[in-house]
Amino acid sequence: MRSSALQQWTPAVAAGAILSAVVLIGVVADGSSSDDGATESTTTIAQVVTPSSTAPVNKLPLTQTYGRGAAGPEIKLIQDRLIELNFDPGIADGAFGERTQQAVWAFEKLVMGVPRDQVTGKVTPEMWSRMQDPLQILPRRPDSTPDHTEIYLPEQVLIVFNADVPVLVTHISSGDNEEWCEEVTISPGEQDNEGGTEPLKKGVCGLSWTPGGVYKYYRMVVGRRESQLGGMYNPVYFNKGIAVHGAQEVPDHPASHGCIRIPMHVSDYYQSLVAKGDQVFVFDGVKEPEAYGAQVPRFNWTDPNYTTTTTSTTAAPVVTVPPTIAPTTPAVVTTTSTTTTTAVIPAA
Repeated sequence: MRSSALQQWTPAVAAGAILSAVVLIGVVADGSSSDDGATESTTTIAQVVTPSSTAPVNKLPLTQTYGRGAAGPEIKLIQDRLIELNFDPGIADGAFGERTQQAVWAFEKLVMGVPRDQVTGKVTPEMWSRMQDPLQILPRRPDSTPDHTEIYLPEQVLIVFNADVPVLVTHISSGDNEEWCEEVTISPGEQDNEGGTEPLKKGVCGLSWTPGGVYKYYRMVVGRRESQLGGMYNPVYFNKGIAVHGAQEVPDHPASHGCIRIPMHVSDYYQSLVAKGDQVFVFDGVKEPEAYGAQVPRFNWTDPNYTTTTTSTTAAPVVTVPPTIAPTTPAVVTTTSTTTTTAVIPAA
């Protein structure tokens, strides 16, 4: 664990676990109705706990708001604290880049209670003050396997717990619930190319849906993979072809074909935090994961409008005639078709 500059000026934090002042974050089960009239049952959980003590917590003030593009010692302090809380902003280099922004998104949503569509990715003086509190993040499912993952789709946040202690809190991007049709490349060993030895291209349609439910990690692949759901880096599968994987783009909104995108630098070590058999709880904000069980995704279907770019076998062969005097021996040229053939042109 990397040390933090905050440890030099917040010694009282270590003594702050005497009593617990609970801060409620996330969604509350109020029995409200959805658009179709069904009663929604969401999770009520005191998940972020702030231990308090008689000793005051010494805090450094922040005089302005910082966002992407900022740099300086204040940014390094913010990064150090995010690392301590396991919101991985990457290297604490004092530069507020994309990785720091994604970590701040996760903190905004999980700790500050900011709705997903209102995140700013900026650290305000208020947020910095809250960040300096001796925060504890508790699992919603403490009675599951000690090492498990909780995915919160409304907040677009994922937490990995080892022995019920968070070792990673990260921003994610899940399925956007939109239908799509496109040409995909499927690596050998992936669904619909299980026994193949070469990548397979095909046209498919699908629904970008990440189902809520309870699952287990069952497969890990190191490196780049291509599947019907798109490109994946270091995927860890938990629901058929749906995996937690690294992606170049992890925006502040759902954008995947159903998988759980995480930042690339997080995916570099993600597989070391989890194991096959670890439970995965996906909270969709409508029902509890246990109400669904292991809910299977909607399988893709063949794109009826897909056409390949392979040269037609009925195309007329192209014959090249030498522009000079006819040779004394027959010239051999190659015709273009799906299957390569050889034609002999008689001498003029």
